[in-house]
Amino acid sequence: MHSLSRRWAPLVTAAAMALAGFLLYRTLSRYSFDQIVASVGAVPLFRLALAGACAAASYLCLTGFDYLALRYVGRPLSYPKAALASFTSLSLGHNIGLAFLSSGAVRYRFYSRWGLTVSQVAKLILFCGVTVGLGMTALGGSALLLRPELAQKITGLNLLVVLALGWACFAAVASYLVVAAFVRRPLKIRNLSFEAPPLHLAIAQVLVGSANFAFVAACLYQAIAAVADVAYIGVASVYVIANTTALISHVPGGLGVIESVVMYLLPQADLIGSLIVFRVVYFLIPLALGSLSFALSEIALRSRKLSMPHKGGISS
Repeated sequence: MHSLSRRWAPLVTAAAMALAGFLLYRTLSRYSFDQIVASVGAVPLFRLALAGACAAASYLCLTGFDYLALRYVGRPLSYPKAALASFTSLSLGHNIGLAFLSSGAVRYRFYSRWGLTVSQVAKLILFCGVTVGLGMTALGGSALLLRPELAQKITGLNLLVVLALGWACFAAVASYLVVAAFVRRPLKIRNLSFEAPPLHLAIAQVLVGSANFAFVAACLYQAIAAVADVAYIGVASVYVIANTTALISHVPGGLGVIESVVMYLLPQADLIGSLIVFRVVYFLIPLALGSLSFALSEIALRSRKLSMPHKGGISS
């Protein structure tokens, strides 16, 4: 089995790098070069800088997902290793689609070389997935309850339904924390066993997950605010709806889904330029950087493997 995985690893690596390049080309090919330049140029420099800072802060939060998950599975690694695996896997996974599987495959590529077993990587991926759900639920609940009339206008739902959904979001997050505090019985799925994390890790999940989505919504807000008078909470509400739709559809990077939902729910302005800016800043630039980090890590790994027999010959 080990020799088989070593034989297929270069092919999988090459396929992943080719796919990343194809996704970058396909997304950019939807727009002309003039469109991209004009859209970015129409956004004031300070808005563009703030959007970039918010995107960077979001990916920084995402590295916290892996850092916490490694402690959950009992294999704590240094932060640089967690950050490398997290950023590379998620910058690719956000664009490939089916992020649970695509980013999970890249994560396994990194963590298996650092000594984690298949079951440990599976638990790590599940932990990160739960953190995503907690963050989106907490942000969605906050948006619904802080500005219920705005959420009602955006969604078209009855005010009581909006309030009920908001409180239901917080009830779900609170229930998770209660389970983490008091339930120690593991959940078994086939041969895998999953335990609730300790309460301090569960609280950290809620905080870092919420911060991540708050920063993503802030990145979108900075791009939209350059051309439209909108409130951050309104943009956050729209983003939660759009991102939920994109996750359900499994479209790579939410391509077209996020744009369609945002433009449908906020029809009062021409937002295509802002949405191009958001996609470039949050998806395409990280995709390019993540592809580069993946390629460099693979080159470094192959160099180490090639040098090992040579060193062994000298020592003998």
